[in-house]
Amino acid sequence: MINPLRSTVVLLVSLLGSVFSAVGQSDFKPEELVNPLMGTDSKMTFSNGNTYPAIALPWGMNFWTPQTNTNANGWQYQYTAEKIRGFKQTHQPSPWIGDYGQFSILPMTGKMQINEEKRASTFSHKAEVAHPYYYSVYLSDYNVLTEIAPTERSAYFQFTFPRSDSSYLLVDAYDRGSYVKIIPEQNKIVGYSTRNRGGVPANFKNYFVIQLDKSFQWTFTTKDSIVSAFDKEATGFHAQAVIGFKTVGGEKINVRVASSFISLEQAELNLKTEIGTQSFLEVKQKAKAIWHKELSKVKVEGGTMDQLKTFYSCLYRMILFPRKLHEINAENQVVHYSPFNGNVEKGFMYTDTGFWDTFRALFPFLSIVYPETDAQIMEGLTNTYKESGWLPEWASPGHKKSMIGSNSASVIAEAYLKGIRGGDIAVLYEGLLKNSENEGPINTLGRNGVKSYNTLGYVPVDETGGSVAKTLEYAYDDFCLAQLAKSLKRPQEEIERFVKRSQNYRNVFDPNLNLMRGKKKDGTFQRDFNPFAWGNEFVEGNSWHYSWSVFHDFRGLYQLMGGRKKMEIMLDSVFTLPPIVEYSYYKRIIHEMTEMQVMNMGQYAHGNQPIQHMLYVYNYCGAPWKAQSHVREALDKLYKPTPDGYCGDEDNGQTSAWYVFSALGFYSVCPGSQEYVIGSPLFEKVSLQLPRGNRLVINAVGNNEQRVYIHSAALNGKNLTKNFITHSDLLKGGTLTFKMSEQPNLKRGTEVEAEPFSVSK
Repeated sequence: MINPLRSTVVLLVSLLGSVFSAVGQSDFKPEELVNPLMGTDSKMTFSNGNTYPAIALPWGMNFWTPQTNTNANGWQYQYTAEKIRGFKQTHQPSPWIGDYGQFSILPMTGKMQINEEKRASTFSHKAEVAHPYYYSVYLSDYNVLTEIAPTERSAYFQFTFPRSDSSYLLVDAYDRGSYVKIIPEQNKIVGYSTRNRGGVPANFKNYFVIQLDKSFQWTFTTKDSIVSAFDKEATGFHAQAVIGFKTVGGEKINVRVASSFISLEQAELNLKTEIGTQSFLEVKQKAKAIWHKELSKVKVEGGTMDQLKTFYSCLYRMILFPRKLHEINAENQVVHYSPFNGNVEKGFMYTDTGFWDTFRALFPFLSIVYPETDAQIMEGLTNTYKESGWLPEWASPGHKKSMIGSNSASVIAEAYLKGIRGGDIAVLYEGLLKNSENEGPINTLGRNGVKSYNTLGYVPVDETGGSVAKTLEYAYDDFCLAQLAKSLKRPQEEIERFVKRSQNYRNVFDPNLNLMRGKKKDGTFQRDFNPFAWGNEFVEGNSWHYSWSVFHDFRGLYQLMGGRKKMEIMLDSVFTLPPIVEYSYYKRIIHEMTEMQVMNMGQYAHGNQPIQHMLYVYNYCGAPWKAQSHVREALDKLYKPTPDGYCGDEDNGQTSAWYVFSALGFYSVCPGSQEYVIGSPLFEKVSLQLPRGNRLVINAVGNNEQRVYIHSAALNGKNLTKNFITHSDLLKGGTLTFKMSEQPNLKRGTEVEAEPFSVSK
C-alpha cells in the first residue's frame, strides 16, 4: 500500500532538490535561469524594458525574434499580443532607433496568405518556450510547431507540420526595396532586404540564403502584393517568396538560414561554416554551451529564485550588445561591410549601442569580465574613425542622430586605463581630440555647442538645446581625456586644458538652489527656472536628475553645496519630494515621466540613465548606509524576471548592468577613475572569473532581505574601511567579505578619507 505521507515527503524533497539545483548548489545552469521575455510587456507610452526575446549568441551579428507587430513597428514583440506574423531576423537595438537587415519567415497550412494581417496566427505563452539558445512556439491557426536555434550569423529552424495537402513557407523581404529568388532545384531561396532607419550607405543590403531539406511542389513570388506563380524572381518595393509542399502528420522540415551584409556568396559561406551539416540538436546544444560559458563567468549563490532569474536575465541582456558587424571571409580573415563608406574592410566592427547609456556601467563591466570582447570593440572603434572620420556616439549600424554627449571619451579611456589594448590608441586619441574641438555633421558627432563650451566654459541655454546636460557630460568627458592624456604622456599644456575644462560643471551650478541650472550666453542664469521641468536645458530629465552628473568630482560638488551634510540633505530631498513633473517643453507626458511617477520614489527616476548612479553618491558625503539602503530597495523593487520586469527602457544592457553590478556589491560611478563604489551585495556568495585565471569571491555573511547594511568589510582578510574597491585590487582576485547587519553602522565609511575618487580629493 502506498503511504500518502511518505509520497508527499518524497515529492517535497524532490522539489527542494530541483530548486537547490537551479540556484547553483549542485548543477549550475545559468542559461536555464534567463527569461528572454523579461521586459517585453511594453508599449510606446509605457516601458517595462522595451525589449524583445533575442534568440541569439552573445554579441551575435543576427538575432531572431517572434514578430507580433507589423513590419514597421519598433515594438516587434509585445507580451500582450495574441498573434505572431512571422519569425524575424532583427538587428534592432531599441524601438526608438529602429531596425535594419530584417526579413521574416512563416510556416502556414491551408489557404496561402501573404498579407501580414491575414497571415498572423494565434499563439499562447503556455505553448511558448524561450531561452537565449532556443525558442519554440505552437502556431494554433496552422497547427505548426516552430523551433529556432541560433549561431552568430545563421539560424536553424525546425518546423513540425500536420498532415496537409497545402503546407507553405513564406519569406517576407520587407518593403523599401527588396529581392527574392526561388531556386527549386537546390531547395533554396535567396534574396536581400534594404529596409533601414538610417545610418547606412546607399549600397546597403542584407543578403540572405534559406536552405530547406524538402523539395518544393509549388512556388510563388510577389512584387508589391501582386502574386505570380510563374516568376521565380521578384525585385521591387516589397518582394516576397512562398514555397509549398504536401506534408504528413508530424513531419519535420529543417530550414537553415544565414545572412551577410557583404554579399550573397558571403551569406552562403556563413551558412556553410556556422551550420553546415549539423543537426538541429547539435546547433542548439552548441548555442547552449556558449551561453553557459559566458554566463558562468559570474556565479551567484544564495538568493531567491526570482533574484537568480533576474540576475542572469540581466547578464544575458548585457552581452547581447554591442553586436558584431564583422564576418569571416573565405581566406579566414575578419572583414566587415562598412556602414560608413559602403566598402568591405578588414578588421572587427561592433555596432548597435549608444554610449550615452552604456558608458556608465556596461563598458566598465566588460573591462572586468569580458576584456577580450572589449579589446575587439576598441579595434572596431578605430576602424569606425578611419572609415568615417568620427568616433561613434550612437551607432546602428552607422552614425545615428540620437541622444547627446561625447562619451566615446569615457568608453575609450575606461578601456585603455584598465589595460585593454585593442585597436590603435594613437588613432583613437586623435579622434577624441577632434571631438573636443569640433562639431560633427550631425549633432551627435563631435560636441554640439563646443565653441561656446570651450570659450565660455558652458553651453548656453539660449543657444543650444540640452545645454546643461551637455555641459555636465563634456566636463566629465574632459576628465576622462585628462586621465588618458596623462597615461599617454601627452604635452602638459594639453593635459592642463582638459583638467581645467573638467571643472566646467561649476559654471552651471546655482549656489542659491544647490542645483544645476541653465545659463545664458551673457552669463546670467535663465529666468523662470523650475527644477521639476523636464527637457529644455536637460535631456529626458530635470535638474533633480542631472545635478548629480558630476561623476568625477563629488567632493567639488559638495563643497559648492556648502559641505557634506548639505549634499546629504539634497540627496534625501530626491526621495522626499513628490514625483511631480512639468512637461511644457515636451508638450506632453513622455513615458519616462510616467515611469518615474508610478515607482513612488519621489524624484528618483531609475528608469532612465542620468540618475542611476545617484544612490551611490551618499558614499561621498559620509552617509554610506543610506546608499546601502536605497540600493537594496532599488534591486528589490524595480527589477523582476517577468515581462514587466524593468522600470523603464533597458537600453542595450545599461539598466541591466546597474542591476548586475549592484548585486555584486559595488558600482562604476566614475568610469575612468579605477574605482568602484560600494553599495549593498544582494547574494550570499558571488564568484567572478577574472583575466589571467584569477577569481574573486564575494561573501556577504548573514545576508538576507532585512540585513541590507554593511557592518564591516575585508579584502583578503584586511579590514576595508574605504567606500570603494580599486580595479587593480579586484583583478588580483581573492576574497571580498561583507558582514551584513539589520542596523546601519553609523561609523564605518563616514570619514573624509573613506570617500571614493574625486578630482578635488
